Amino acid sequence: MSEKVRVRFAPSPTGPLHIGGLRTALFNYLFAKKNGGDFLLRIEDTDQNRYVEGAEEYIVQALNWCGIPFDEGPGKEGAYGPYRQSERKNLYEAYALELIEKGKAYYAFDSSESLDNHRKDHEAKGKTFIYNWHNRLKLVNSLSLSKEEVQQKLDAGDEYVIRFKSPENEQLLLNDIIRGEIKIDTNILDDKVLFKSDGMPTYHLANIVDDHLMKITHVIRGEEWLPSLALHQLLYDAFAWKAPQFAHLPLIMKPVGKGKLSKRDGEKGGFPVFPLSWNESQGYREAGFFPEAVVNFLALLGWNPGTEQEIFTLEELVQSFSLERVNKSGARFDPEKNKWYNQQWMQLKSDTELAEIFSKDLYERLGERGKNFNTDYVTKVVSLIKERASFVSELWELGNYLFESPSSYDEKAVGKQWKEDTPEIMQAIVGILDGIELFDSASVEAKVKEWISEKELSFGKVMPPLRLVIVGEMKGPHLFDIMELIGKKESIHRIKTAILKLSN
Repeated sequence: MSEKVRVRFAPSPTGPLHIGGLRTALFNYLFAKKNGGDFLLRIEDTDQNRYVEGAEEYIVQALNWCGIPFDEGPGKEGAYGPYRQSERKNLYEAYALELIEKGKAYYAFDSSESLDNHRKDHEAKGKTFIYNWHNRLKLVNSLSLSKEEVQQKLDAGDEYVIRFKSPENEQLLLNDIIRGEIKIDTNILDDKVLFKSDGMPTYHLANIVDDHLMKITHVIRGEEWLPSLALHQLLYDAFAWKAPQFAHLPLIMKPVGKGKLSKRDGEKGGFPVFPLSWNESQGYREAGFFPEAVVNFLALLGWNPGTEQEIFTLEELVQSFSLERVNKSGARFDPEKNKWYNQQWMQLKSDTELAEIFSKDLYERLGERGKNFNTDYVTKVVSLIKERASFVSELWELGNYLFESPSSYDEKAVGKQWKEDTPEIMQAIVGILDGIELFDSASVEAKVKEWISEKELSFGKVMPPLRLVIVGEMKGPHLFDIMELIGKKESIHRIKTAILKLSN
């Protein structure tokens, strides 16, 4: 590519960033970095009525948490700022007036009441009201009024909008990197409002002007903007500007496959649809997902690397990504697959890193007692049990017996494993353990198994009840690894306690 690639993510600060918006940001980031370009954040806040306090900060935090920070944007001023549209509003009127001078746009003075009446009249006749070439000369605008009448209305302060003058009887040939060639008959287009008399542009004008001034080379956005592509291309043509290349990403579909994924789907299905928590809605971060896992599963929602590889680091995604391999059809959101990604990333984390996160949970659960377990001990616990976990929050359930003695025993297991001679066998095991000097897994296993063979007992008579008294139930990793970790004194204490409790 001869010119430097510049892409932008341009959300409206009307609430939390949906996972679909986050994927749009990610694909922009990957494309920019793959091509040595810039990734911009632009806040499209022209509609101040819908502005939500804290939404802009949320967007920035979400991008940073995912490890896809922007190169230019609010707080990272580059040569093309400001990056909030509300701070650029003095720019847009001149461009709207330029289009009027070129005959590409016009003043429209129709009241909302009169337009509403037109709509109702059309509906009554089974038609749809469209403000465009076929009726604009019958409506109240600068095309149907004389120059003097228009000037009188402007001088009198009459409310107006500036509408784009869509061409008549033309065939537009548009190109989309993902979808290929698109043909549009301009006769079906309406004359969209570009500018309002309150001095604020609509999204369409502000978006085109900003993309041009910020030298955006590629517009990568959601499929919902596809109907606006014709207008945006016509605006570029009207200004005689070079248009960026467009790519419209497929929708993220509900887990059932039909319809766009919504916040309600997450509430109903018990899974997040936001990267970070927002009010009552849980985010992926708070649900215990690793940012690497979120980026990984989002990248493969609608993009196919062309290989069997499923686990990608951000660097690998940058190297592999191309818009040509983005699918046209919607991508089904699979919460279970997302958990699988988190499980895979959890196994790639170091035991030390996981132990650091788990320690916080431990202190919350055990209070001061949690401080009895040093980092080295917690790290060893993590190494024993992490392969069975998808989230750090599951480690307690998987390994609580490594931090506290069982207070009860699984009834079903007791009924099956605790026989008449079990107390005697367990007492003998106490004696064996007491005599072991080097209390490591291999030594304990060798001594216990040697004793079982000498006594000609079955392993089923000794090992399951031994696990029961050490763990409290029939779960956990290799039993002798557990015993090494909790130590000789604690192992003997647990056996003696169980003999007393279960024999009674």
